[in-house]
Amino acid sequence: MNLSSHLLESAVKEFAQLPGIGKKTALRLVLHLLKQEESTVMQFSETITRMRREIKFCKNCHNIADQDLCAICNNPSRKKETICVVENIRDVIAIESTEQYNGLYHVLGGVISPLDGIGPEQLMLETLSGRAINGETKEIVFALSPTIQGDTTIYYIRKKLNNPQLRFTTIARGISFGGELEYADEMTLAKSIRNRLPVDSYLQ
Repeated sequence: MNLSSHLLESAVKEFAQLPGIGKKTALRLVLHLLKQEESTVMQFSETITRMRREIKFCKNCHNIADQDLCAICNNPSRKKETICVVENIRDVIAIESTEQYNGLYHVLGGVISPLDGIGPEQLMLETLSGRAINGETKEIVFALSPTIQGDTTIYYIRKKLNNPQLRFTTIARGISFGGELEYADEMTLAKSIRNRLPVDSYLQ
């Protein structure tokens, strides 16, 4: 893309690196910013910079947070005895949007996928193990995408924790096998959470 300004071209290049943003869309966004007051653009820039510099990850569940603990872990009205295990932060957002779950979360940061070089040691499993034996936890809900990698991860964690005092469940098969959790519609995801199944019967 040949533009009359190197500064404009550099800005377009940066925006085009964002997921789902092509060069034409990036140019449209940059031209929109050029039309705004300088103070508005500066506030936009400072907000992004501050977010990147100051945002934290919850030391309890690894969700995004402003403090050491995220707003969900800090909420006294959440059910502390239930932990929903998800692959990433986008899945937390997807489940929260259904308003059907009132427990805590644990973000693994991925799923076991040997072909991609991701093994159990790359996942946030040690903190999950610690939470599972703290005496408060009664149920582990697996809300992983219904894929081979997701099922492998469920099987591994179930065997690793191996606590007869824990109830292990998984979201129902309202989501088709091979689908990604974050792309499921809210109604399907809500039904899957409400109708969760025992893990042992799910893995058979």
